[in-house]
Amino acid sequence: MNILLSVSIALLAGLMMTRVFKPLRLPSVTAYLIAGILVGPYCLGELNIGGLGFTSAEAVDSLSLISEVALGFIAFSIGNEFRLNDLKNTGKQALVIGVFQALAATLMVDAALFGLHLLMPDKLSLPQVITLGAIATATAPAATLMVVRQYKAKGPLTSLLLPIVALDDAVGLIVFAVSFGIAKTLVTGTVDLISILINPLIEIVCSLILGAVMGWILTQLEKLFNSNTNRLNMTIAVVFVTVSLAMLSFDIGPVHISFSSLLVCMMLGTVFCNICSLSQDLMSAADKWTSPLFAVFFVVSGAALELKVFSDWAIVLIGAVYIISRSAGKYAGAYVSSKAVKCSSNICRYLGITLLPQAGVALGMCTTAMQLGEAGNLIRNITLFAVLVYEIIGPMLTKLALTAAGDIQPMSDDVKMRRQKKLEAVQKTKS
Repeated sequence: MNILLSVSIALLAGLMMTRVFKPLRLPSVTAYLIAGILVGPYCLGELNIGGLGFTSAEAVDSLSLISEVALGFIAFSIGNEFRLNDLKNTGKQALVIGVFQALAATLMVDAALFGLHLLMPDKLSLPQVITLGAIATATAPAATLMVVRQYKAKGPLTSLLLPIVALDDAVGLIVFAVSFGIAKTLVTGTVDLISILINPLIEIVCSLILGAVMGWILTQLEKLFNSNTNRLNMTIAVVFVTVSLAMLSFDIGPVHISFSSLLVCMMLGTVFCNICSLSQDLMSAADKWTSPLFAVFFVVSGAALELKVFSDWAIVLIGAVYIISRSAGKYAGAYVSSKAVKCSSNICRYLGITLLPQAGVALGMCTTAMQLGEAGNLIRNITLFAVLVYEIIGPMLTKLALTAAGDIQPMSDDVKMRRQKKLEAVQKTKS
């Protein structure tokens, strides 16, 4: 009962907050995140009234399965952006920009935090600097996709943005594995090449293979049904199965076999959209089904943000440097690389701004960083601090950038008039 009540409260709080934020014209994802903070353990949860909010971090964690499923569907939707016909025009640009901006963010954060390390070595160690630099690569696909959907963004910038956000996961996995391996070597004094090089490559390859196989299976199963309703049900079921399979992990000798849920589900969506003739209609239908799931996901994400990180001045200082240097790296990297591959001026100017949101992948990386012991606690708190700032500000900046680039069009007078007439007709019917 408590879990069902928590889900209900999360969804209702998120929806009501969108009404509060409507006059401010802020993205719904920002409203969901703030609603999550309000019903989280640091606000209403403090009252310790069951059902009114999340009374503890454990209560938030109890809904982690919903987050896993939501991320799976988000990745599945982003995989739809990797249609071969479209990639013939933007594939090379997305690959170059995706890799370059991620590496630029890492180098910029490493340089800035290394300078801070020299000033306060007792607060920030070199392994922590290297690990935080690697975490800087990650961009949150969920917030970006929600803004694109809400405002029906469409244009050159949007077409390039979603594949780049998807590539971030693969680039981030490799950069983090290498950097974290170096950080562990500095802490323990032992070099583990398997963890640094082999395990991350195996994770990426296995994830792509599993996603491709599931995409082929889904396409074959869709052929058994004539009803679009049954096809949609089959699509949802296969995404659920894929998310569960992506949670598997095991060891073969010294090698660790694991999967990235985001990569697996992205590959599922990519294969499905390229070999199934009905994929466009089915993905559109799935998008409508997942709307409340995504709302709950963002409210739960907001509730999971730990406000106590603001109580330590060192975390605030290091977090501020991290945020500023990562933002500069993302923007500069996207600007320089998009210029190099001859993108339009609007893409060069605004793409970097849309790459700022950071959440799930970064939090997964800092969970791994806890293997550094006490040093991992600081990394986790800095990442939580950055995620809190980025998840609230990032969607707003993404909306502004897409609007300035012309990918988000203001509602025309004709559409406004039709909506007003429809509303008036409904009111007359009720009266």
